Amino acid sequence: MEAVTLADLDDLAVGAAILGTGGGGDPYIGKLVARAAIAEHGPVQLVPLDQANDDWQVLSCGAMGAPTILIEKLPQGEEMDQAVAAWERCTGRAVDALIPFEAGGVNSTAPLALAARRKLPVLDADGMGRAFPRLEMETFNAYGVPACPVAVADEKGNVSIVETGDAAQAEWIARGLTIRMGGQSYIANYGMDGRTAKRVSVPGTVSLAIEIGRVVSGAKRRRERPVEALVSYFATTHYEAAALIGSGKVTDIARREVNGWSVGTVRIETFDKEDADIEVTIQNENLSATQGGRVLAVVPDLISILDRDTGAAISTERLRYGQRVDLLAVRVPEIMRTPEALALFGPKAFGLDHPYVPLGMAKDD
Repeated sequence: MEAVTLADLDDLAVGAAILGTGGGGDPYIGKLVARAAIAEHGPVQLVPLDQANDDWQVLSCGAMGAPTILIEKLPQGEEMDQAVAAWERCTGRAVDALIPFEAGGVNSTAPLALAARRKLPVLDADGMGRAFPRLEMETFNAYGVPACPVAVADEKGNVSIVETGDAAQAEWIARGLTIRMGGQSYIANYGMDGRTAKRVSVPGTVSLAIEIGRVVSGAKRRRERPVEALVSYFATTHYEAAALIGSGKVTDIARREVNGWSVGTVRIETFDKEDADIEVTIQNENLSATQGGRVLAVVPDLISILDRDTGAAISTERLRYGQRVDLLAVRVPEIMRTPEALALFGPKAFGLDHPYVPLGMAKDD
């Protein structure tokens, strides 16, 4: 794929929602912003990670905040432009290419709008391979890229620069700013050269999101269950493995805002009444799925709750009692399963006691 066009945005939004594992912000809003920008400024060049110029100044960008807030607090449209401009002023370096910091939700689509307006290419990669709730949970951070400076901007034109030596501390300060900006902000950080981006990024995730959307739409045209088509498709990608880990009806949702995140649990009553209910824990994203004390899937592997009929991912803020759902689990690529990566976004990083066993692998694999 050489460019992202208007024709790709619907599929991108569908795929980004699935990779977002319940979080990442509403991709529909990001799609609208990207559509307006691409319609005015033209398609966005999408550069495969291995074809990035080694000397490019690459910058990651996206939205920060609780997904539930984005539904009511719509972007003004220039927040990310202001964040990137502030980062350039702070560092004295001009940006040559953009990279999403996560592959899910609004953060797969919103960077495209900025790229269209600035006439910049976007690397076909990201720093999470999915969505995670915290700024330090990046492969960029795992493999040595400084998080700072972090430029934080809101819809009122307020801009702040965070400078600290630790990515987790940068997250804590930027999250506090975001809360005081109304719970939603737009940030630019993890600046690096193209050579470094090739080493530390999860490849192919923008084009992957688009292909996921096409798989879902193709399955619906053929009157097939989208989740089954997705399981087959993921096996052909660098994610390598996926599985349907449960199906049922949403019967209980406990969700609240805590320190700028949406946290809680979702209970799903399986269609087979003899099976125990499935419980999904969330912190913006779906973190674990357990059934009768057995772990079905856990971070960093993806857990997406899909509408049983349409295959569309249901974000955590849109879960409702009575929805009929399929639970799709996907194993993350190897770059996200190293000790360095798991220290940042494995189960222990979320306070979960479950050991991480990659989907489809035995404990001794």
